[in-house]
Amino acid sequence: MTAAKSSGKSAGANVVAFIFARGGSKGVPRKNLRPLGGVSLLARAIRCAKAVPAIKRVVVSTDDQEIADAGRAEGAEVPFLRPPELASDTAREWQAWRHAVEFIENQPGAKPIDIFVSVPTVCPLRNEHDVARAIALYRKGNADIVFSVTPSHANPYYNMVELAPTGEASLTKPPEAVVHGRQKAPTVYDIVAGVYVTSPAYIRESESIWGGRNATIEIPRERAVDIDTEMDFRLAEFLLQQGGRP
Repeated sequence: MTAAKSSGKSAGANVVAFIFARGGSKGVPRKNLRPLGGVSLLARAIRCAKAVPAIKRVVVSTDDQEIADAGRAEGAEVPFLRPPELASDTAREWQAWRHAVEFIENQPGAKPIDIFVSVPTVCPLRNEHDVARAIALYRKGNADIVFSVTPSHANPYYNMVELAPTGEASLTKPPEAVVHGRQKAPTVYDIVAGVYVTSPAYIRESESIWGGRNATIEIPRERAVDIDTEMDFRLAEFLLQQGGRP
């Protein structure tokens, strides 16, 4: 893969943010429209993207008319409804990325997208500065894709185990010497769906974030709640009440 093209590094680059928000969700029903602190996850993602000066357009990709209407009400573009086959529980979001890029770039008179930014709804406490940092890092041209990570509270060198058929536990990644204390274990990170930044070319040529050179920005754990369950939602509500933003 090739790194970011020079056009993507310029101040006048066409930076387009996409919000991928399908209608179905098993863990938290109608998750994308559910209010958090009085503002839906969808609206939070759109407002976050719109607050980043580098971003020229904000586009919502959804299969759901109610989400489409809510996206337009927040000032986002919703120029299409995503095909059902790209919105199922088993569909890969990477394919939805490709579909969105192809649709936008194939419109009459469309300007090519220099930088693609995904601002997921499921990380509502991430903020515009996190997104701006990811774009700035991508613009350095040393990576094909930039994504966000956060320090993990589980560590394969210290407290993550695998069980043998006998039930005996062993460390997932045994260190060369016994680690006495979590602080002495190598630092590991969780990928958090806060932001992804790449190019349309990389989306077309690759099949995942692991297909080329990557770089990461770190988001602190208090802004890195990834909502998959009701417990995640309650944690996000608690953290929002404690911090007051975003």
